[in-house]
Amino acid sequence: MRVKVHFSPPAAGIGSGACAVVIDVLRATSTLMVALAHGATRIIPVATPEEALALRARTPDALLCGEREGLRIAGFDLGNSPDEYGPAVVVGRPLIFASTNGSIALLAAARARRRILAAFVNLQAAADRLTGAVEVAIVAAGKLGRFAIEDAACAGLLCRRLRERGARLDGAAAALAGAIAPGDASEVRALVQGCAHGRYLRSMGPQFARDVELCAGLDTMDQAFEV
Repeated sequence: MRVKVHFSPPAAGIGSGACAVVIDVLRATSTLMVALAHGATRIIPVATPEEALALRARTPDALLCGEREGLRIAGFDLGNSPDEYGPAVVVGRPLIFASTNGSIALLAAARARRRILAAFVNLQAAADRLTGAVEVAIVAAGKLGRFAIEDAACAGLLCRRLRERGARLDGAAAALAGAIAPGDASEVRALVQGCAHGRYLRSMGPQFARDVELCAGLDTMDQAFEV
């Protein structure tokens, strides 16, 4: 297995030969995994709210989901909080998803052989799901095309676990990610709580602080979903 890391979604996208792992710790991939665990049938990422609204007209049973500046987009059914995606809301429904960063990362991986959601909350399950893969591209969502420490560190911990299974890390980004990876659950929690976006979300109120706490858990979910 050969593993590359992208600290933000590559403009050229991920090639069709790779298995892509998409990471947006705060909060898109964490939220979407909760939605899928609760029975959502499909994730349809789009880049803009306008695209989401246009697609909704052709997919009337879908829920409009997404955020800007961390807040639910006006007129959308759901935002980007895991708490919003309970079974009573999402079971049997496709989700049209337009988050600021996570959707862009998912779209960058659209041509990949497989597209797996990962975050700290399911990292072991994601590593298990990659068993047998030859080429892995880890796509960190980042922040508006820039480096985000929580996503890079999560990519690094995944790299470390894959290397323990015999994978080869390819390139400087993978080596750097592995070097900054947290060592245990307490370090994960401190990193997610203390990173810039974690602090921003917690400043927005108790609901957002609960989201950050959920996203700061390590291996609290035993599923890895392909989308």
